[in-house]
Amino acid sequence: MQLHADLTQRIVLTTPDLPWLDSPMPGVHRRMLDRDGDEIARATSLVRYAPGSAFSPHTHGGGEEFFVLEGVFSDEHGDYPAGTYVRNPVGSAHTPSSQPGCTILVKLWQMHPDDQTRVVVDTTTAPWHPGLVEGLQVMPLHAYGTENVALVKWAPGTQFQPHTHWGGEEIFVLEGVFSDEHGDYPAGTWLRSPHGSRHTPFSREGCTIYVKTGHLVGAEAFSNA
Repeated sequence: MQLHADLTQRIVLTTPDLPWLDSPMPGVHRRMLDRDGDEIARATSLVRYAPGSAFSPHTHGGGEEFFVLEGVFSDEHGDYPAGTYVRNPVGSAHTPSSQPGCTILVKLWQMHPDDQTRVVVDTTTAPWHPGLVEGLQVMPLHAYGTENVALVKWAPGTQFQPHTHWGGEEIFVLEGVFSDEHGDYPAGTWLRSPHGSRHTPFSREGCTIYVKTGHLVGAEAFSNA
């Protein structure tokens, strides 16, 4: 299966408009954002666990990265409430479940095999740092090689300078409305901008976004490692 698999293409999806599709496990459904492969695939998805649902034990051959949007996600290593960011490195294994139900933004087979750091960040308590312009705050989540992952909070009326993304940029809007010269992106919007893309972002009303940069060049080199 190939869905938005060409990383040189700009993609904008309003995820609340997408259908929930069945996964192999009862009570677990997915909104697919990009995918290159079948059940084992380089993929970005929203995954929803019904209360009391679980997924079978499995190993992440290409690593797993997720952000808990709603509810509480769990596995044998712990419970992860809304606002938790987790990276499980290549070769890690777990048995996920959710007693109250949850929704996560998850990325599979997009991790360099040498990046073996397991990361768990509670973004509801982690500190914010000043950004590059007034009105911007940044919460770093992880960095490896050219890849950087962070939450970015925009105060109302914040404007950033025009810039080019080496290695591309991927954004999921968590709260408010993020904007640039190409359009307005309310909460739940997923954007992927390719290597070399350029824009001038701003937010009129304020917003919080999950953002990854520098990871869309050479991604194919380790997606099947």
